[in-house]
Formats: sequence, structure tokens, C-alpha cells
Amino acid sequence: MSVRHRTGRPAGAARRVRRVRPVRVLVLALGASAVVLPLLVVLFGTFKSLPELFASPLSPPSSPTLDNYRRAVGEGGLGTAFTNSLIVTVGAVALTLTVASLAAFFCARAPGRAGWAVFGVLVAGLAVPAQAAIVPQYVLFDRLGLTDSLSGLVLVDTTMTLPTAVFILGSFLRSIPEELYEAAELDGAGPLRAFRSIALPLTKPALAATGIFLFVMDWNDLLYPLLFVRSQENRTLPLALLDFQGEFLTQYPPLFAGVVIASAPVVVVYVLLQRYFVSGLTAGAVRG
Repeated sequence: MSVRHRTGRPAGAARRVRRVRPVRVLVLALGASAVVLPLLVVLFGTFKSLPELFASPLSPPSSPTLDNYRRAVGEGGLGTAFTNSLIVTVGAVALTLTVASLAAFFCARAPGRAGWAVFGVLVAGLAVPAQAAIVPQYVLFDRLGLTDSLSGLVLVDTTMTLPTAVFILGSFLRSIPEELYEAAELDGAGPLRAFRSIALPLTKPALAATGIFLFVMDWNDLLYPLLFVRSQENRTLPLALLDFQGEFLTQYPPLFAGVVIASAPVVVVYVLLQRYFVSGLTAGAVRG
């Protein structure tokens, strides 16, 4: 007769659990250290001089200073770049969510196979690497006079993130019960009224999760500003941070300060929308 632990498990299973638990804790601790230690180096480095950073990267600053933040904003021009990134990101996210929600609603409500056909064409953009479309995009935008402009960056970011947004929102909108739309039709609601009164309120978690994802993508985009922007006044934050990297020496303390400044809006957006984020991640996973 086997001996059972007081929790109901066999004694052998209880011993195996006790052996596995320290290994799991060790693995989690190593994973957390791999994330936390670089963050500490960056955060402490923003208050240090370059020699002190090289001498003791993991130790707290002995004489904290805000000069690196002043240099990043003043000499590095991060103030203007921050404003440009905010304009481009907010504009691109708002435009993408507007177009994607309408397109996803059409794909979910279109009769027959028309919705699936349009959905497939839009989502097919996920299979096209951004680098493959750079040359035709640049030629087209240059002929339209949209290069070296914030409006051009808004449009190109919207174009490249639209398939992702349609994919996420389309999966959720298809999970909304058909009975809700039928009840709205009986009340005389047209497609736009159903979209505004039914689809949008129920899609808030998915819109928030998609908005966070798009915000991070557009905010951190370096490829298109590097290709499209030529003037100093239209630079975005990722492009402005490149100025701290020289041919022979990189100014790490002001660069780290710029990274902290650039990361702050992403953290703020996530904190404001975190209650929708988890529910939005699973939106559309189960059909109602």
C-alpha cells in the first residue's frame, strides 16, 4: 500500500515536487536577472559620468547628476524629436484603428465569402516583409511630396500596421453573437448604427490591446524615419538617439537618458490601458 502525503499526493510525487521547485525558482531568478540587470545599468547610467559608468556599471551613482538628461534634451534635440514622435505615433495609431475597425467590421458582417476574401487580402500584408516594399514606397511617397514630412510617416506607419490591426480586430468581431446584430436590425439600425452602437462598445478591450501594440510599433520605428526623413526638424526619437553614437566613441550616459525618456510614454500608455490589455489579448479566442 503506497504512502500518501497529507495533501493527497503519493509520497514519491511530493518528493519530486520538492526537488523541481528549487530548479524552477532558479530558472525564474536567472530569467529575471537577465531582464533587471540591464535595466539597472541603463537607469543608474543616466545619473553617472562616462568614466564612472565604465568603472562600475551595476553600482548606484556616487554623485548623481541630471546633466545627462539636460544634454539629451538640449544638445541631442530630443525635445523636438519627442514631439514629432508623439504626433506621428498618435496620428498613425488613431488612423489605423479607425480604418482597421471599419474594415474588420465589414469582413465580419459581409454576406457570403466576400468578407473572408477581403479579410484574406488585408491580412496577406503580414506575409510581406517591410524591407521588401521600401523601394516602391519611397518612390511613390517621393512623387507625392510626402517624404521628409510627418504626414508621410503617419501614412506609411498606418499602411504597414493595418494588416496586424485588421487581423486582431477581425478575429474579435467575428466572435460577437449574431443575435445582437439581428436585434439591432429589427430596431431599424443600419450597418453604421450597428457598428457604432454594438461593435465599438464590445470591441473596447481589443481596441485597447491593439492600440498598445500599435503604439509600441510606431513609437520605436526607426526604419521609415531613417529612410524618409532628411531634415533635423522632422526627426523622431529613434532617429535622434543615433546622434549619440559616434564612429569611435558612444556617449552612453546621455544615450541612456534618451532611452529612458523614449520609454516613458510606452509605460504611461500601458498603465492607463492595462485593465483592457489582458482581456484584449484573449479577445476572439472563444466564439460567443
